[in-house]
Amino acid sequence: MDIPSREQLVALYNQGPDTVIALIEMLYKTINAHEKRIKHLEDILEKDSHNSSKPPSTDGFKKPKKQTKNLRRKSGKKPGGQPGHKGTTLKQVANPDHIINYPCKGFCHCGRNLLDQSVTGHIKRQVFDIPPLKISVTEHQADIVKCACGSIHIADFPPSVLNDVQYGENIKAFSTYLMNYQLLPYERTQSLFDDLFGVSLSQGTLASIKKRAGTLLDKTTDAIKENLILSDVVHFDESGFYINGERQWIHTAGTSDLTYYDFHRKRGHKAMDALGILPEFKGRAIHDHFSSYFKYDCDHGLCNAHHLRELIFVEERYNQPWAQKLREHLLTIKDAVENAKSLGKTKLSRDVLKKYRTTYKRIISQGLKANPPPPKSGKRGKTAQGKPRNLLNRLNDFANETLAFMYDFNVPFDNNLAERDIRMIKLQQKISGCFRSETGALNFCKIRSYISTVRKKGENVLQALTKIFKINNPNICLLGE
Repeated sequence: MDIPSREQLVALYNQGPDTVIALIEMLYKTINAHEKRIKHLEDILEKDSHNSSKPPSTDGFKKPKKQTKNLRRKSGKKPGGQPGHKGTTLKQVANPDHIINYPCKGFCHCGRNLLDQSVTGHIKRQVFDIPPLKISVTEHQADIVKCACGSIHIADFPPSVLNDVQYGENIKAFSTYLMNYQLLPYERTQSLFDDLFGVSLSQGTLASIKKRAGTLLDKTTDAIKENLILSDVVHFDESGFYINGERQWIHTAGTSDLTYYDFHRKRGHKAMDALGILPEFKGRAIHDHFSSYFKYDCDHGLCNAHHLRELIFVEERYNQPWAQKLREHLLTIKDAVENAKSLGKTKLSRDVLKKYRTTYKRIISQGLKANPPPPKSGKRGKTAQGKPRNLLNRLNDFANETLAFMYDFNVPFDNNLAERDIRMIKLQQKISGCFRSETGALNFCKIRSYISTVRKKGENVLQALTKIFKINNPNICLLGE
């Protein structure tokens, strides 16, 4: 907007009060619009990982502000091992693989040769190390027998031995471990095998191994999905996911001992229907309030870690005391639940529940009073409420889902389990880039579902992956009871 000259302003003034008033009103509207726009842009700039759901990777190179609002309470414990904690240290074994003896050499002060004297004992020191690594080649020979009647019979090879020359299940499992658990790209996996074992695996071979592993896990991933549908509480999350440069969505569902991954071109309920868990699920879904989840006929629980970060943002940017009060109140309830669990209790008393719920409502009311609904603008559509009011409306309308962890100790305070599960997929793409095909992405999801599940169950991941290729049957579920 060009600034009018003094002569132009005098000319407007001479046109009378109505012209001047109209000009002032227009300027006020423009200023208000610009202030709202500036506020909106400042809100975007002020958001980072400590006061919103943005991941730390989006903080950029700028030095983050000192985080004065911590989402965790101090435990009062000193750093290091706690009383009663069983530490681990390297200990000597009773039967070492190799023994090297060092005889006493030289002469005693009396003149006798020490090599001629009897040994009365030993001082033992043990060194734990990795033996020289080399590939072992095993030849399998199937007998050919000619019966007296003239018939020729050939013995059966093991199910895993299919070709004249092939890689064994240990190499297949180790390459799968490196690419799908340690998230190494193809080239680094090739380099590792070459450096350690002197074996040159082509990228085509590595891709074939990954594809075979995905095929062999069909029954296992189906079993994971079926068990999740029958679970009481399941964590859900979704995040952007690139296949051949095209943005799709990775979806995860998990419990403390199960993880399932799948992907879809959509983020919302169409994808969730296609994945097939939520349409049949009747337990409690823990999520971050994405509206599509509420389309399903199950109980819901909301992630309070998201709420705490949003409350920090309102407190810092809008200087509203109710946000700090509510954040402290949620953490107080969380501490009370954890303390009750540590004492072996299964629920809070009715009076305590009533007290916490009353305080929650009172703080919400204070916030709503401090953020009255904006006047209607006369324009079509909804009037913008503002971030504090939007958060308050959500916490008020979904109070039962927000406080579900208080009423049922099986319900977690947050959705961190799903966020940890989804973080591994994001890390894979940071290291290796996007997937080149949907088939490759699907195989990775199957393998990662299996790896995460066996890891949660406390099993050895490499041994579990070896079992895939040793059994070599897609119709067998590899998960124990």
